[in-house]
Amino acid sequence: MFHSRNPKYRAPTGAVEAGAPVHFRITLPRELSCSAARLIMEREGDPAIIQDMFWCGMNGDNREWWECDFTPEEPGLYFYQFEARTCRGVQRLSRGERGWAVFGGTWRWQLTVYQAGFETPSWLEGGVMYQIFPDRFFKSDQEKAGLPAGRTYHQDWYEQPDWRPNQQGRVTNSDFFGGDLRGIAEKLPYLKSLGVTCLYLNPVFESHSNHRYDTADYSKIDPLLGTEEDFTALCQAAADLNIQVLIDGVFSHTGSDSVYFNREGRYESAGAYNSPESPYYPWYNFQNWPDQYESWWGFDTLPNVNETDESYNAFINGEDGIVRRWLRAGASGWRLDVADELPDLFIDKLSAAAKAEDSEALVLGEVWEDASNKAAYGVRRRYLLGGQLDSVMNYPFRDAIFAFLLGGDPKAFAEAVENIVENYPPQCLRLLMNHIGTHDTERALTVLGGEPAGSRGREWQSGQTLNQRQRETGVARLKLAAMLQYLLPGVPCMYYGDEAGLEGYRDPFNRACYPWGREDKELLDWYRALGAMRAEQKSILARGGYRTLRAEGNLLVMERYRLSVREDLDQVFRDSLLLVVNRSERPQSIMGLKLNLAGGQLLLGEPLGAVSVLRPYGCTLLKFHREIETNP
Repeated sequence: MFHSRNPKYRAPTGAVEAGAPVHFRITLPRELSCSAARLIMEREGDPAIIQDMFWCGMNGDNREWWECDFTPEEPGLYFYQFEARTCRGVQRLSRGERGWAVFGGTWRWQLTVYQAGFETPSWLEGGVMYQIFPDRFFKSDQEKAGLPAGRTYHQDWYEQPDWRPNQQGRVTNSDFFGGDLRGIAEKLPYLKSLGVTCLYLNPVFESHSNHRYDTADYSKIDPLLGTEEDFTALCQAAADLNIQVLIDGVFSHTGSDSVYFNREGRYESAGAYNSPESPYYPWYNFQNWPDQYESWWGFDTLPNVNETDESYNAFINGEDGIVRRWLRAGASGWRLDVADELPDLFIDKLSAAAKAEDSEALVLGEVWEDASNKAAYGVRRRYLLGGQLDSVMNYPFRDAIFAFLLGGDPKAFAEAVENIVENYPPQCLRLLMNHIGTHDTERALTVLGGEPAGSRGREWQSGQTLNQRQRETGVARLKLAAMLQYLLPGVPCMYYGDEAGLEGYRDPFNRACYPWGREDKELLDWYRALGAMRAEQKSILARGGYRTLRAEGNLLVMERYRLSVREDLDQVFRDSLLLVVNRSERPQSIMGLKLNLAGGQLLLGEPLGAVSVLRPYGCTLLKFHREIETNP
C-alpha cells in the first residue's frame, strides 16, 4: 500500500530540504471501495496538517492509486500517516516494519526536513578516518620539557596500562607512555598507506590524565605531546599528504585540576574553586562554594561548565576564541565530546564560529543514537537540521554490524542501516563517522572473538587474551566487519591498532599502545586493500545510493550504486558495488539468492565458481557497469 523508502510511493525519499515538494502515493485494494483518502502530516509541536489525496487511476486490475503533494515550509521533524474512507469505515495506514504500511497501528513515518541551503564540507566524502589516542600511538625521540607533576611514566611500551586503584581507592589515569605529536607525524606515511584522509585525535590540550578529557588549559598543547609549533607542523605535514586533522573539543566540563577551577592549587592564578572573585567563577554552578558543585556524571574531578555563560561562550566561540584559534593553527574541524550535554544555543554559536573561520571546517558530534530524532534532557535535538552539526559518530551502524556477525537477525541489520539512510540528510549521511571501535568501547577483535565481559570487573578483564581459536574467529569476523564498515554510507573510521590486531576489553584495556613490530600482517594487508578499494571506487562510495538486496539466514547482500548519463548516446549507466557476506563458520551456497552476477569484476574477497559457494566467514565484492533503460 505504501513504502517510505521506495520512490514509487514517496519521491524524493529520505530527508528533504525545506520548501521542496514531496509526492506521496498510496495504492489500496479496489474491494475497499475507497471514496476519500488523506495524508495526515504533523510537524512536531504544531497542529496536524490534513492533505486531501486524489484518485489517480488503477494499479493493475485490483488496486487503485491515490496521490498528493506536500511541501514542508519549515525545518524540523514531521511525522505522518494516511487515512482512507472505505466501505469498512475509516482505515488508518500506519508504519509497519522496514517502512511498509499496515492497517491500524500507532507508528508514524518520519520526514526529516533540513534548512534550505544546508551544506556540509566536501573534503571528507569518500575518505577514510583514523582515530588516535595520542599517548598510545607512537613516541618520538623528542626531549620533553616542563612536564607537570603527578604523572608516572611507563618504560615498556608494550606493557598493560595501569588499572588498579591507588591507596585512596581511586583510579587516576595518571600513567603515561609518552606518545606525542612528532611521533604521529613520523607515522604519516604509514597512515597514508592505509588510505587515511582524516586523522581524528583524542584531546591534545594540557590535561592531567592520560585520556585528557579533563581539560586543564584549552590554549596549550599538553607538554608531553609537544608544543603548538609541533601541532601546526603535524597539520601541515598531514595536509601535504592530503590528510586533514580533526581535534576533540571537550566543552561540557573542565578538569578540577585546571587553570579555570584550580581545586588542586597547581596554578598560580585563582580559579573558581579558589575565589568567587575569579573570572572563571561564573562558568561553574556551585550549590555550596567551594566543595559542592555540579560535575559530569558525579565525577568531582570533572566540574560541569555553564555553557550559556556569556564569558565562557566568548572564550570558546568568540572571534579570538578557542574554536577559531586552533582552526587557524591547522586543524580542519572539531569533534564535540558528549554533544547531548551541550545546549543548542552553544552548538549554534560554536558551529557559526567554526564556519566563520573556515567554511569547510567540520563540526562532528558524539551522539550514540539516531541523531535525527534524539531527545536529550527532555528536549528534541536539531543536530542535523542545519546550523549545528555536519555529522555524527555512527554507533547504530556499529551495533548493527556486531549484532549481525554474532548471530542476530540479518533483517535487523538491514532495518538499522536503512532507517539511518532514510532519516539523515544526505549531506550528513555522506560524512557519518562509521566506527566499530573507539576509546569508549571494547576492541572490535575482542567483541568478535572473545568471551563477553558482562559485569566482570577490571581484574578479570586484565587477565584475558584470546586463545588461538578465538583469535582466528575474531580475525575472520573482523575482516567482514571492516568490509561492511568500508562499504556502508559514510566514512569508515579505524581505531588505532584495530588494523594491527590489538585486543582489549573496556577502558583502560582498549587503550593499549600500538604494537609496532608486532602487527598482524594479515589484517594490515586487508585494511590496506580496503583503503585502496575506497580510493578507486570513490565515485560510487562518496555519494552513491544504498540497498539491502538480501538478508536471509547467514547471508547478507548489499549494494552501493551510482547512476550516470551519457547524453551523447542517450544512455543511462548504473555503476554498482555488490557485496555478499557469509557470517557462518560453515560454507554457504548463494544459489538460492538468485543474484545476477554475470559480468561482475572481482574487487576483494573470493571468486565465486560455478557452484557459487562462499567459504566460512567469506565474502565477495563485485563491481558492475550496466546500461539501464530507466532510473530504478
